[in-house]
Amino acid sequence: MMGTKRATLLLVFCAATTGSLYSGTKELGTTVPQAEQAASSSTQTPPLSFEFFKTKVQPIFLKNRAEHARCYGCHILSNRVFRLEPLSPGSTDWSDEQSERNFQSALEVVVPGDPASSKLLLHPLSPEAGGDPFHSGGRQFASQNDPDWLAIAEWVRGVGTEISKSAPRPLTRIYVTNSASDTIDVIDPATNEVVQVIHGIELPHGIVFSPDGTRIYVSNEAESVLDVVDRKSGEILSKVPLSDRPNNLAITKDGSQVLVGIRRQPGVLDVIDTTSLQKIKSIPVDGAVHNVYVTPDGKYAVSGSIENKAATVIDLQSQQMAWEVKFDRPVRPMAFETNADGSTRRIFVQLSTFHGFAVVDFAKRAEVARIKLPDQPGGFGLAEGRGGVPSHGIGVTPDGKSLWVNSTLSNAVFKYSLPDLKLIGHAALPEVHPLGHARTGAVPEWIAFTPDSKLVYVSDSAARLVSVIDTQTLKEVARVPVGEVPKRIKTLVLR
Repeated sequence: MMGTKRATLLLVFCAATTGSLYSGTKELGTTVPQAEQAASSSTQTPPLSFEFFKTKVQPIFLKNRAEHARCYGCHILSNRVFRLEPLSPGSTDWSDEQSERNFQSALEVVVPGDPASSKLLLHPLSPEAGGDPFHSGGRQFASQNDPDWLAIAEWVRGVGTEISKSAPRPLTRIYVTNSASDTIDVIDPATNEVVQVIHGIELPHGIVFSPDGTRIYVSNEAESVLDVVDRKSGEILSKVPLSDRPNNLAITKDGSQVLVGIRRQPGVLDVIDTTSLQKIKSIPVDGAVHNVYVTPDGKYAVSGSIENKAATVIDLQSQQMAWEVKFDRPVRPMAFETNADGSTRRIFVQLSTFHGFAVVDFAKRAEVARIKLPDQPGGFGLAEGRGGVPSHGIGVTPDGKSLWVNSTLSNAVFKYSLPDLKLIGHAALPEVHPLGHARTGAVPEWIAFTPDSKLVYVSDSAARLVSVIDTQTLKEVARVPVGEVPKRIKTLVLR
C-alpha cells in the first residue's frame, strides 16, 4: 500500500470473500473444521485469554473510522464467517455473555500461537505486508506494525494469557536528517507518517539518542557544533562547539559520551561529555572522519576516512587507537555483525568506486573478502553524478539474520542472508522523472530497521522520500515524503 496515508483499519470479512477465506474448506453457516485445529493447537500453546480479547481486541470492532463503516456494522449479520453479537438496545458495549460468544467466533478464524496462519490477521492485511491477495473490505492493515494488528497478534500468540502482566509495546520512531535543509523528520513506523519535524539545525549530518530517549544529539555542519535537542519538544537545549566541521557521530553504550567525527586532516574524534556538555578530548585517528560507529558490544569505536582510505578501531576503555585496516579506495558507511556472545565478528565496509562491500574479520584485523553487487538491475547513477559512490548505505537487521546494501547504480537495495552472505534478492526503489530530463534513480543513502526486523527504511535523497520495504516480501509498502536530500536515518526504540 503506497502513500503516506494508509487505509484506516477495518476487520470486515464480507460474504463475497468467504470462498477465499478458507480456500474452499468451509461454507457459510456450517460447522468450522478450523475450530478443531485451534483446539488441537491449544494443547501445545497457552490458551487464548478471554480477558485480553475482551479488553484489547474486541474494542477494535467498535471503532469509528474515517471513510469506513465499523466492523460491527457488517459482522452482526448472521451469514458472516466471523460473526459479532448485536448490541443490546441503548448499549455501547457487549455484555460478558455476548463477549464470550464473540470470543468463540474469533477463535474459529485464528490458529493459537501462530499469527502467520490466522485469517483474522491475514485477510485484511495488505498483500505487500504478507496478507491475502484480495479482501473485499480493502487493505486495512498497511503493515504488521499497525498497533491494532499487533494487539490481535499478541492475543493469538498467547501473550495476553495474563493480561495484567502484558508489557506495553515500545515506542519506535525513525529519524531522518535532511542534509540540504534545516529540518529533521520523525516517522512513526506504525502509520508511516511524519509525526514531528525538528527545525533550526542547518545541514544536519548524524543523529544519535541518549539511552533514556530524552535527548537527541545532532552534528551540525553549518555551525560546527553538536546540537543537543529535547526529544519531546524538539527544542535545541545546547550547542557544543567542536574542533572543526563535523560529519557523522556515535554515542557510547552507557550514553556518557558522544563521539563526533571531524572532517579535517589529520583526523580526530571529538569526545563530548553528556553531563557537562563540553568537549573533553580529541582522539587522533587515521584520516579525516566521514563516519564513526560504536560496536554493538560497546567496547570499540570505528572511524572511516575517505581521504586516508582507512578504518580505525579505537579501544573505548583506553581511548587509544587499537588497530586499523587500509583499503585501496575511500571508506564509506559500515555495518557490524556479532558473535553469539555479542562481540564483533565482522565489519561490512562500503568503498568509493566499488559496487559492493568489503568484509573485515574483526579477530584477524584484516579484509577477508570483497562482495560485488549484481550488475542488474542497472542503468542508474551516472546521470545523477554518483558514479564514484555506486553503493551507499548498509545495515544488519536487529535479529542478525540479514545484511541490506543500497545500490545507486541499480536504484535498489539488496538483501543477503547471514552469516553465509548469500544473495536473497532486491527491492526496487522509486524513480525520479524530472520535467524535460530523462528518468533518474532515487539515490539511496542510508538504512534503518524497525526493532522486529520486519521493515527496512531507505532514505531516497534525490526523491525526497523514505522508502519502507517489507524485509520478507522485498516489496515497497510505503513512501514517506520528507525534506531536502534526506540522508542519515536512525531508529529510536524506547522500552
